[in-house]
Amino acid sequence: MIKNKSVIITGSTSGIGLGIAQFFSKKGAKICINGFIDNSSIEQILNQLKTLGADAVMYHAADMTQPTEIEDLVNSVNSKFSSVDILINNAGIQYVSPIENFPADMYEKIIQINMSSSFYASKAAIPIMKRNNWGRIINIASAHGVVASPFKSAYVMAKHGILGLTKTLALETAQFGITANAICPGYVLTPLVEGQIKDTARARGISENEVIQNVMLANQPTKKFVKIEEVAEMAGYLASSKANSVTGSSFPLDGGWTAH
Repeated sequence: MIKNKSVIITGSTSGIGLGIAQFFSKKGAKICINGFIDNSSIEQILNQLKTLGADAVMYHAADMTQPTEIEDLVNSVNSKFSSVDILINNAGIQYVSPIENFPADMYEKIIQINMSSSFYASKAAIPIMKRNNWGRIINIASAHGVVASPFKSAYVMAKHGILGLTKTLALETAQFGITANAICPGYVLTPLVEGQIKDTARARGISENEVIQNVMLANQPTKKFVKIEEVAEMAGYLASSKANSVTGSSFPLDGGWTAH
């Protein structure tokens, strides 16, 4: 089902996005990665994905704050791979601050990258998927799409918005062989989260170890970080024929966090 499918994964040069790219490469998909990274690292990642079994690979440097670049990303993949079958909206950034001190530029950037980019990528991809009468949109949301945490107003706002977008896309595309779903991970130890540890320690005036144990994992009953591979496996399921009737749904992978 996934073999030879064309897959776009935004924000995929590290962390969850890269893990998903590696998973789909092993399934023989055509992979487009995206993110800010130096040329030598791009080649290294593309070569790795080929080695893992990707049918074809490419890189696109679209800035996820720029709608025209996002549209070009989708169109470029369609031109090179002759379709856009699976869109995984993963790009995201974080900033931790009390709202009264939250910089306006960081607020705008978080909303653009974490939420608006998914809108524009989906807007560009859905007409292609409709023509093919098949498609998968998988939005990487967060447990913060369901619950909130202090000092993350923009991020929580964006991730709640992603769940709303997911439901709307599912309703609009239900009769075209397209599904739209969201994955809501808890804390995954990625470069983004490592940055959050430092930022949260500064914002709360506590040590980084205290952030991990008493803030991040405090609400995850398993007391363990979610593994990147677990998120990738869920994305693989949602892209498969087994999930043909699964649409408009969100899937928590949070060690029980949102069960509270």
